[in-house]
Amino acid sequence: MILCLHPHLAVAEDDWRVWRGPNANNVAAEGETPPVKWSESKNIRWKAPLPGRGHSSPIVVNDRVLISTADEAKQIQSVVCFDRTTGRQLWNTDVSQGDFAPKIHQKNTHASPTLASNGKTVFAVFPQFDRIQLTALDLDGKQKWQIKAGGYLPLAYQFGYAPSPLLYQGTVIITSEYEKNGFIAAFDQQTGREVWRIKRPEKMNFSTPIVAQIAGRDQMLLSGNAKVASFDPQTGRDLWSAPAMWIVSCGTMVWDGDLVFTSGGFPLKGTMAVKADGSGKIAWTNRVKCYEQSMLAYNGYLYAVDDNGIAYCWNAQTGKEQWKSRLGGKVSSSPVLANDQIYLTNEQGKTFVFRASPEKFELLAENQLGDEGFATPAICGNQIFHRAASSKSGNRQEFLYCIGK
Repeated sequence: MILCLHPHLAVAEDDWRVWRGPNANNVAAEGETPPVKWSESKNIRWKAPLPGRGHSSPIVVNDRVLISTADEAKQIQSVVCFDRTTGRQLWNTDVSQGDFAPKIHQKNTHASPTLASNGKTVFAVFPQFDRIQLTALDLDGKQKWQIKAGGYLPLAYQFGYAPSPLLYQGTVIITSEYEKNGFIAAFDQQTGREVWRIKRPEKMNFSTPIVAQIAGRDQMLLSGNAKVASFDPQTGRDLWSAPAMWIVSCGTMVWDGDLVFTSGGFPLKGTMAVKADGSGKIAWTNRVKCYEQSMLAYNGYLYAVDDNGIAYCWNAQTGKEQWKSRLGGKVSSSPVLANDQIYLTNEQGKTFVFRASPEKFELLAENQLGDEGFATPAICGNQIFHRAASSKSGNRQEFLYCIGK
């Protein structure tokens, strides 16, 4: 069955093909009932070793699960594909070799952007020493085309690259923001031909743009460079902007009704809601820093987890705090929602499951897999596809899990 969930991504209802999922908001399709509790010996359908290292999320396309990774010792960036039912590795395609950036943040990797697929083609974005490389593969791992999307050579803040590719109406949109020649550009999905390109301010940023249908039109939303900004995704033209309290953002923006939400943390910290009707009016702000994570907007409320593992619920329209609760541990991944439950993994590999309710914080389960977790899971087909690492005896190994009953 094919169900058009996001207005510009006609996807199978049990797929998760892009960063933030089929609804572009990290909310799983209606009717999904993934497990609440699991362990290494409970509710694990399969577990597959991953080569190298990465923080990208898995994507699920038809009967396949795909993920990007990077082997720093061999300087190889690759895309790996697994059978969705059995976890058997189907192929591993090396996309690039050599020319890694000599320095990145200790929490980053050379494979942090999540893959994107239109159901026939897989788009992989990898940072190189001085550029961003965009590659298109078919579902058998064969290269269709590969291009240099543009430059990327940060000097003052050599933290590495993070934004994932965005798919919109036959294009794949790439973001590169740093001190010199930052840009947003759209490329034809079939050929790699450039469709449009705009310059960005000469400042660092790490956010992934997202397209939402708000105020009667498609808006490409991006936070960073001391602004909350909206663009026409067909042309890159500015629609509106509002001043933000911070220069750098990492999370992807979310929306509810005619409000959009973002959070940032450098040099100032805070969370804010902005009217997306073109006025740029700021509806509310607070001083909570959800720097690396994206938030969740659901049923009139905004759910978030900050870097220190404190979960929050705010009224989306007013910003009133409904509750907050400390989960524990540092957090870099983003919360995902399914069946009125929120799933959040901390950096130590523990996944908390709690109720998506404004009434009170209600913890449902704590689930441990490995001892390291930076990637956001994908939830579809009543299963959770989860990337985690284990460092037993000092030997670090990443795994891809399929969690299901």
